[in-house]
Amino acid sequence: MKKILVAIAIFSVVACQHKEVNLTVSGNIKGLKKGKLFLQKVVDTALVDIDSIDVYGDENYTLEAYIKEPELMFLYLDKIDGQRNDDVISFFAESGMMTINSKVDNFTQNAKITGSKNQELLEEYTKMMRRFNDANLDLFKENFDAQKSGSEDSILAVEKKYENNLRRKYLYSVNFAIQHKDKEVAPFIILSEVFDANIKYLDTVYKSLDKNIQKSKYGKELKDLIKEQKKLHKLDEKVSE
Repeated sequence: MKKILVAIAIFSVVACQHKEVNLTVSGNIKGLKKGKLFLQKVVDTALVDIDSIDVYGDENYTLEAYIKEPELMFLYLDKIDGQRNDDVISFFAESGMMTINSKVDNFTQNAKITGSKNQELLEEYTKMMRRFNDANLDLFKENFDAQKSGSEDSILAVEKKYENNLRRKYLYSVNFAIQHKDKEVAPFIILSEVFDANIKYLDTVYKSLDKNIQKSKYGKELKDLIKEQKKLHKLDEKVSE
């Protein structure tokens, strides 16, 4: 009888431990001979280590975590060389099996991530954002040349182009979020990229989200942002009166 009780106790402990893991992140870091990998996420504005593994000669790794819902996480590589720059891969984690492969050199840029639909959508969105950012860089050069020439018409023309590019960025972001209203990445991209957009746009996105996404981590944050923006808008109206 005693042996049975011990067996049940052991099984219960194992079962409880198993419930605490619903995300496995594994992969290969080419060229990694020695270092440490950390799986991290933001908890109450602080970056927290969820799991870690020491690497000595084996380029393969496996990290585990428990997440309540899909959210942004980070894979940080400490190459134990005294430098902590540009060695972080951000990714949209989902429960299940995810794979992140990369290389020691250009760790962030060489990342290949699979296993998350939210991550796929985030990469699609980020790719388009690069086009808007590249356009802004071109406009920066145009503005520099216009300022140098002293032509007021040229300066105003560049400003108009910049405003149009910004408007297109906001509209693309809003439409992208609405098209993917059933995914947690929808409110996330609004919070991270166009949080300063017109309240009308923010409200439109939030109301279009599926109910479960509205109740998600980023859905709640978007709701709080809208409330705060509306309060500030009312204050501005009172001041103008």
